[in-house]
Amino acid sequence: MEESLFDKMKTEKLRKQLKIKGLNTKGLKADLLKRLKDHCADERKNRLSYQLKNNVDEEEDCPEGFARSATSAIRQVVKFKVRETNDAEIVGEFTTSVGDVISGVVQQGRDPKMINVNLGRVEGRIPPQEQVPGEVYNHGDRIKCFVVEVKQGLKGPEIMLSRSHPALVKQLFAFEVPEINDRIVEIMAVAREAGHRTKLAVKSHRAGVSPKGSLIGPMGSRARAVMDELHGEKIDIVDWSEDPAEFVAAALAPAKVSKVEITDLATRSAKVIVPDYQLSLAIGKDGQNARLAARLTGWRIDIHPDTVEGTPADSAQ
Repeated sequence: MEESLFDKMKTEKLRKQLKIKGLNTKGLKADLLKRLKDHCADERKNRLSYQLKNNVDEEEDCPEGFARSATSAIRQVVKFKVRETNDAEIVGEFTTSVGDVISGVVQQGRDPKMINVNLGRVEGRIPPQEQVPGEVYNHGDRIKCFVVEVKQGLKGPEIMLSRSHPALVKQLFAFEVPEINDRIVEIMAVAREAGHRTKLAVKSHRAGVSPKGSLIGPMGSRARAVMDELHGEKIDIVDWSEDPAEFVAAALAPAKVSKVEITDLATRSAKVIVPDYQLSLAIGKDGQNARLAARLTGWRIDIHPDTVEGTPADSAQ
């Protein structure tokens, strides 16, 4: 049988090993070389016999005419293409989840400021600006996050998640309130200061259905479930209205409003009159209630007490 490339390589390998040990290969006895070649031929026969018996095609790591460097380059290209295909599949899968809420498990990472979340096939990240101040993320905790962006990065798919996005609250209520999925109740606007307070404006599309009652749920169970996911963040649910005056008055809840005057429709400015004892409640701590009401309605709100030095505010011009 003609000596194969594999047998030649094995013979040459043995020659080199003998040279390393200090033996002169030129002086080897003819029978030693003959036995070596016979042994290689026997191995070749056994391998061919196994392949024919088991109907297995022969695979060579380095086919004839290919250098090792070329084989390595081809292998790297194949691996790159496979990884590229997998990355494209993952990006396509999670792109459809942008704007939705997904759950994952918090993982430890090298950067303590970046929170890694295991989503199954890939890890998402919550950057510092998308984290809730004061919220603690422990390794192994299961959390729900809002998908902000999905893109292909230099090192693979990059999925940016958020815990502070206002739409997170909206989507969490969609999980708890079937009327939202049935489009009977709709959340019209959301204003949020993550970790502190959120205001929601809701509207009902069916007569007889209370939008606020639907979100609050029996014994407050639906609203409590969302608050628990947000670690106790306070949530105000108000009625949405097409009338700007009514909407502004409702947005300042829990404060009671005496009167709302639309001062400039072009600049969307409104003057709100509240009872003197309700002034601090309407403004809120550090102006939080008034600030969230302005964000919720999109109007500039000026709050005044109903008395100024004992004179009614509406008559004091």
